[in-house]
Order: sequence, then C-alpha cells, then structure tokens
Amino acid sequence: MIHEILPVGALECNCSILGDENTHKATVVDPGDDISAIMRLLEKHQLQVEQIIITHAHIDHVGGAVRLKKLTGAPIYMNQFDLPLLKMMDTQAGWLGIATPEVQSPDVSAEDGLQLVVAGQTTHVIHTPGHTPGSICLHLPEQNLLLAGDTLFAGSIGRTDLPGGDFRTILQSLHNRLMLLPDETRVLPGHGAATTIGHERGTNPFLVKSE
Repeated sequence: MIHEILPVGALECNCSILGDENTHKATVVDPGDDISAIMRLLEKHQLQVEQIIITHAHIDHVGGAVRLKKLTGAPIYMNQFDLPLLKMMDTQAGWLGIATPEVQSPDVSAEDGLQLVVAGQTTHVIHTPGHTPGSICLHLPEQNLLLAGDTLFAGSIGRTDLPGGDFRTILQSLHNRLMLLPDETRVLPGHGAATTIGHERGTNPFLVKSE
C-alpha cells in the first residue's frame, strides 16, 4: 500500500493519500488545503482518486475537498452530524483570517460501521464524537493503522472548546471505541507525530487521568 502523508494548510493538517499499487486507485483523507501539492503526489504515483474522506468538518480538514472533487470527480464522504459546521464555514475562516473555501454537503454520510475499501484494504468507519459531533476515525486492521482525525493525538486529545465539542463525549469515544483497538495499532493523528494505541493508553495524561 502507498501511504503518503502531507501536512497541508496553515495548521498543517495531516492529509493522507492511500493508494493501491496494483489498481492505482486512491483515497484522499482530509484534503484541507494545498490541492496542487496533493495532485502532484497523485501524479507521482499514477493514482486515480476514487473517494475523498473527511474526518470532521473543521476548515483545516475539509477546506480543499470540493476543489479536489472538481479535479478528480471523486465523491466526498463525511459524517452527517457535522453538516452544521459546514454551514458556518465563513465563521471558521474568520478564526484563521483566511478566505472562505467552497464547501458542499457530502455525497455519502460516513456512518459508524460503514466499511470501505481503501487502497485495497478493508477499512472501518468509527464514529468518535467529542471534538465535533460528526468526528470519525478510519481503522485499517490489515495495516494496524488508525487515521484518528483530531480525536486522539500523541500525548493529547482533540480540543472540545469549539462549537459542537464536548469533553465528556470525547472521553467516551476514546475509552469505548479507540481504546478497544490492539496496543500495536499505529495512530496517525490529524496533526503532528504518529503514535500507538498502547503508548497512549499508558502515557496520555487525558486517558490515564480518566481511568
């Protein structure tokens, strides 16, 4: 499996490009910005985008999705509970002092338990509300990989002080969903360095304190 990680935009969101070397089909996760750079990586590996997946509707994760869709024709997957955040994109742009990107409702709602094929790998959508109502993570069990969006970080968890955030809810998502995964699961957060479920279980202050 091809897996390119490209930090995009002012907040350096970890955009993932996951491709199948045999079919050259690709999935792009969280194309928040820098679509030209994403397209260059796709061309480098001769990949054709078949789906765009958004882990949550904050501007730094969703801001470039419509532009990428127009270039590739690929459908956008995003959980329906984050639709209200799409409708306040101008407010979100104001937080960062940037122009408001074009957004649109997803083609498919990424519901909990939805199974997708990503780069030839069976992939499970895990609904993990708390950072936002519609936050999701993507679990690729054959790769021992979790794309965690902004739910879990190395040594931290997603902030809950923005519209739709809830601290108690994110802790429930972490304990009842993510901490059930094997310790060896590699976690790629929405920002920053990778970690593992086992490392966060034993050292993350938010998880240790809330046991």
